Amino acid sequence: MVVIRLARMGTKHAPKYRITVADSRRYVTSKYIEVLGYYIPTPKGKDTKVVVNMEKYNSWVSKGAQPTDRVKHVVKMAQTPK
Repeated sequence: MVVIRLARMGTKHAPKYRITVADSRRYVTSKYIEVLGYYIPTPKGKDTKVVVNMEKYNSWVSKGAQPTDRVKHVVKMAQTPK
């Protein structure tokens, strides 16, 4: 089963997440199929909080990939205008 999930990157107390497409049987930060974007919960300076390639995201969802609840929330944040 293919899932769309967050993979934690960054350092202690400064998390950054990649939005990845991966096989559900693999470990969270191991091999993935494709990176769809990133999410920084506490951006500093000119960093963007959420970047998602919506074209690729919609393509994977239409193929049957299951996004996690947190990914759905992050994608919703990316779609709302600021």
